[in-house]
Amino acid sequence: MTDNKKNPYLAHIRPSKEPLHGFIPRRVTASQVRKALEHEVNPFTQEPHTPQYRDILEARKKLPVFLHMDEFFKVFNENQIIIIEGEPGSGKTTQIPQFVVYSDLPHNKGKIIACTQPRRITTVSAAKRVSEEMDVELGREVGYSIRFDDMTEPGTTFLKYMTDGKLLREAMNDPKLSCYSTIILDEAHQRTLATDILMSILKGLAKRRPDLKIIVMSATLDALKFQKYFSAPLIKIHGCAHPVEVFYTQEPEPDYVEAAIRTVLMIHRAEEPGDILLFLTGEQEIEDACRQIQLEAALDPNFFGPLTCIPLYSSLPSQQQKRVFDPPLPPKTPNGPPGRKVIVSTNIAETSLTIDGIVYVVDPGFEKQNVYHPRIRVNSLLVTPISKVSAKQRAGRAGRTRPGKCFRLYTEEDFISELEEESVPEMLRCSLAGTVLGLFKIGVKDLVRFDWVDSPAPEALLRALELLNHLGAIDTDGNLTALGSIMAEFPLDPQLSKVLVVSPEFRCSDEILTIAAMLSVPNVWLRPNNHRKKADAARAFYTNVDGDHMALLNVYNNYIQNQLDVSWAESHYLSAEVLAEAHNIREELMWMMERFEIELMSIADEKKRCLAIRQALCCGFFMQVAYKGDEMGNYITVKDNQVVQLHPCCGLRTQPQWVIFNDFILTTRPYIRTVTEVRAEWLLEYAPVYYDLTTFQDGKMKKALRKAAKKYIGRPNDADTEEHR
Repeated sequence: MTDNKKNPYLAHIRPSKEPLHGFIPRRVTASQVRKALEHEVNPFTQEPHTPQYRDILEARKKLPVFLHMDEFFKVFNENQIIIIEGEPGSGKTTQIPQFVVYSDLPHNKGKIIACTQPRRITTVSAAKRVSEEMDVELGREVGYSIRFDDMTEPGTTFLKYMTDGKLLREAMNDPKLSCYSTIILDEAHQRTLATDILMSILKGLAKRRPDLKIIVMSATLDALKFQKYFSAPLIKIHGCAHPVEVFYTQEPEPDYVEAAIRTVLMIHRAEEPGDILLFLTGEQEIEDACRQIQLEAALDPNFFGPLTCIPLYSSLPSQQQKRVFDPPLPPKTPNGPPGRKVIVSTNIAETSLTIDGIVYVVDPGFEKQNVYHPRIRVNSLLVTPISKVSAKQRAGRAGRTRPGKCFRLYTEEDFISELEEESVPEMLRCSLAGTVLGLFKIGVKDLVRFDWVDSPAPEALLRALELLNHLGAIDTDGNLTALGSIMAEFPLDPQLSKVLVVSPEFRCSDEILTIAAMLSVPNVWLRPNNHRKKADAARAFYTNVDGDHMALLNVYNNYIQNQLDVSWAESHYLSAEVLAEAHNIREELMWMMERFEIELMSIADEKKRCLAIRQALCCGFFMQVAYKGDEMGNYITVKDNQVVQLHPCCGLRTQPQWVIFNDFILTTRPYIRTVTEVRAEWLLEYAPVYYDLTTFQDGKMKKALRKAAKKYIGRPNDADTEEHR
């Protein structure tokens, strides 16, 4: 296998006399890899290594994972599945995939090594770091693949970092995942929906593909659970890159946000140079904290040096998220103290995201969790205490690049007695409709006997099946329909996928495509503190009498008419980055529509076009409908009878009798958000089974539907005109 004449793939990637000479596929030893790492020639580019490579290699040798290289290759060579448990900062995310490259590459023949991550930003940052360590160009030999963004080169990329959701979608079209030689599931302790499903799929796939190697990596005691689930050997990597000193409060803090801000300012005033990472629970909390920290640091002359506060949360556009990697401000004077960076983040920064320079972590001990209640079909975003696993992860952020300190804003007694050992898996607290649709697409039909890592609640599965059946994605026998097969291909919520697929029937697929793209990005509206009135006026300009979906369509169309101009977007208090992301997503979705021959159509008449869009939205969101219950602004959700109100950001100028909504939010009170007016007769026509009046309780809603039913039944046959359909 080491003769290039016998292996044309090796001849393509390296000359005959090179650092990988003598390597036998999956029989590689640690000593061989160490020699290859020290070689003057880069085996992946056939070029001499750059000076930067040598500096990075010396830092890599100090990582704890390097001490376990001999053990890794011994276990990896002898087993198909292995579990790796390593502390935060041990180097497993960046180094283990590179070890696998040296083992797999001699026989790859074009196959790829995949390493999954639970979040987009960690996927991109890990790929970037590894490309630097391997001394190759990002997007060629090492790349990444996330939703709507693929930075790989077919035939050249052999190590691909990707989100777990992206790999799960690939499994729908290729259940054998035949293009991969090794799959590494990183951050498995995060227990995302996609990672849990992938573990179940890969466990079964291993029996059908003995050539496929599987590595599951975790930073916590969850590794023992994974070891038992897979019946696989466990490698424990002890130690982290640098020690972290942990401090607790003496008494519980009554206001954790105020205490967090006070602690950050204390660090900035008294501690040595080094950046700070503060964990908070949500967007508004983070933005407010950033403003207050920045303001107080600017007013106090005793502070150490210039300070920059940077927010980080999942709904931020990718470009704004990347600001966390920017260097801090330079000193104010040539000999003055250096600047300091404060990252204020949600638990997005708990995972493999390595931000150079972080020395201090402030952990108030809380996070927001999205909890789905299947009985009432409601998602609640609740502030809850973190687990001990999360606390350990957070502290580990401080020891990545040098010794650090972690300030926990709770007592040690509370840490020991009050915090749960592990976080609740996403599988047990989220809607499963998209997951179940993906499983049907892969070929899994028996959900009861499916080999779950943790079995979800039966009621959650029943709700998912009910939704998919009403959407027409599965039939009454539980078989995937042709419509459902196409819906599963789109990286969208099943309801939005349904709307997109059926939109040509209403001759408005061009507009629905835009709305789908705009619903797939973070909030597009900007509302700076010092320009709130102007921002509200700018937003009011785009409000539409029919609802928020039409407002989003208007925003995007104006953006295109102004030739994607950044200054135009900013002058109208719109996020240019979010709009650019929506534009890219729209292009990707349009390519998928062409692939499935879903025609792009539009109606010239504006009034008829608006009617068609609202009718198409009904086809997907008919289960997310609310009826105006009284004159006090209260609405009642259909069938579940939840009393809700329109969210303050809603752009409707009136309160129509019937609305569809995109989000149900339970915060201080129940709200529905992103709403559009619909008609009762549309609901009866496009979802007759769901709106069977015999299943409704007596009351105002049922009377209104019955009245609409009489009107609908009595409509003349030629009513199926542009206005109706």
